[in-house]
Amino acid sequence: MADRIASDHEAVQTHRITLGTAGRTSRPELELPESIDASDGDVVRLTLDGRACYALVEAGLDGTARLRGAFENARLAREGDGENRLLEWIDDSGVKPGRSLLLDVLSTGYHYGLREPGQRVVYTVLEPPKGSLSDIADSIG
Repeated sequence: MADRIASDHEAVQTHRITLGTAGRTSRPELELPESIDASDGDVVRLTLDGRACYALVEAGLDGTARLRGAFENARLAREGDGENRLLEWIDDSGVKPGRSLLLDVLSTGYHYGLREPGQRVVYTVLEPPKGSLSDIADSIG
């Protein structure tokens, strides 16, 4: 069942992050705060303007967790294939590298929301899956 929660609700933990670029390229990336429970290779839900996407957590050269894209489903996020919704969101909002953004923790380790400072967003939050596909396969076999 989906719950709706506002970005200014006391249950939402918000982190101020900066839109950066990957190395010397102009590709945008979001460095996640150390307190975010995400590791290299994890796929997380990322809500952008009410649109739920999926993002692959990648380790930067310094080992910090980063997001470099947001895609329609988890498979596309892992493959980095398809329309990058994060790039679209950045273009549509006019956010430039070096600008602050707000990352809302909606479900630790699973679902996050991205918004510009001063904006209030109402998110639709789904519960994380109870187990992975491998867990389900193990329980059957």
